[in-house]
Amino acid sequence: MTHGAPHGDTEPHVDADPHGGADPHGGPAPNHDSPQSDQERLRRWRLVLGGQGADGTGCSLSGADAAMDRTLEALYGSGGGDGAGGSGTAAGRSGGSQGAGSGARSGGLGGSAPQVARWLGDIRTYFPTSVVQVMQRDAIDRLGLSALLLEPEMLEAVEADVHLVGTLLSLNKAMPETTKNTARAVVRKVVEDLEKRLATRTRATLTGALDRSARISRPRHRDIDWDRTIRANLKNYLPDHRTVVPERLIGYGRAARGVKKDVVLCVDQSGSMAASVVYASVFGAVLASMRSLATRLVVFDTSVVDLTEELDDPVDVLFGTQLGGGTDINRALAYCQSQITRPADTVVVLISDLYEGGIREEMLGRVAAMKASGVQFVTLLALSDEGAPSYDREHAAALAALGAPAFACTPDLFPDVWAAAIERRQLPIPDMAMHQ
Repeated sequence: MTHGAPHGDTEPHVDADPHGGADPHGGPAPNHDSPQSDQERLRRWRLVLGGQGADGTGCSLSGADAAMDRTLEALYGSGGGDGAGGSGTAAGRSGGSQGAGSGARSGGLGGSAPQVARWLGDIRTYFPTSVVQVMQRDAIDRLGLSALLLEPEMLEAVEADVHLVGTLLSLNKAMPETTKNTARAVVRKVVEDLEKRLATRTRATLTGALDRSARISRPRHRDIDWDRTIRANLKNYLPDHRTVVPERLIGYGRAARGVKKDVVLCVDQSGSMAASVVYASVFGAVLASMRSLATRLVVFDTSVVDLTEELDDPVDVLFGTQLGGGTDINRALAYCQSQITRPADTVVVLISDLYEGGIREEMLGRVAAMKASGVQFVTLLALSDEGAPSYDREHAAALAALGAPAFACTPDLFPDVWAAAIERRQLPIPDMAMHQ
């Protein structure tokens, strides 16, 4: 039977090579015509397929390969889906020399955090970080290990990523005091890594957009916005001279002190939106650090919580959320609407899969009213790396009809979406995620 390991290619990939063969991280490719390359392919297939000894491929495993095979069997083997209470024989060993055919094996990671922590150490030994993160998520989903994340020794062994943070946040209320400091350290590491990745480009993109949105009518030559100037003066086109007389110049304004735009991030904290909550908290902190923006962060399920005062520390924001529960978008938008004092200078971003548990007609009416008053309204079905999520298509279509298209957005695209909203130009909506 197959392990069901986290690789879906036709030719199986195993991102470790204990025998010194072809380096999967960029080394020279093997000669696929040689007997050695045939043996390597059999070895990789054996690691993907699992089984006993040389079962199915004629290729036996030993040494580090056998240990790698046991880490895969613990998660994807015949007993791997039976819950955390399995025998745990596979996960309890790390990297020994016992061959794959030395006895019957059963999947499962056992019920103790130390044993799971050893297994986590094993997979970090044999696989690159991106694969480790996939295997961790599979272990939590397939083996029901969420409860073990409440134990410090478990948390210290995991490879932290956005999805793990989402799981920790969903367990926040059940987390014992002895674990909370470790959990905060894990979350802070992920948040700091995200800020390093996203903050500089976000600030640069939005600063440029804010400067361009502050148009002036008597610009210096280097500050003239020629595209807008030409369009504004097309009525002065002289056919004989094939030229436009620029009666009115439009230029980019220089950055002025004071708040130029009000920003409202309205984030659905239902369980399916975990990654979006993490990214929204990080972006909220980045936006709040810009003096020209007045940023407000509102999270909601069936109740509404304003976390604006916590924006200086996104970790505090995240631990102030409560993932799960129902959804009342209408109530959340009612609160956001009550906080708007400069509609023409306000951008509202609703981040939600639009599964509304409140009053649909009122929700759509609030969006229409905000747009009529001059608010720029953007709906993101997700703010994550995973692409288009499950969402309410009827509500997405209704918002699009109001001029507020709903689409999924990656963190890398988010600054460009903001810049377009600030400048009141067409949003850079990904084709596959656009909902008319």
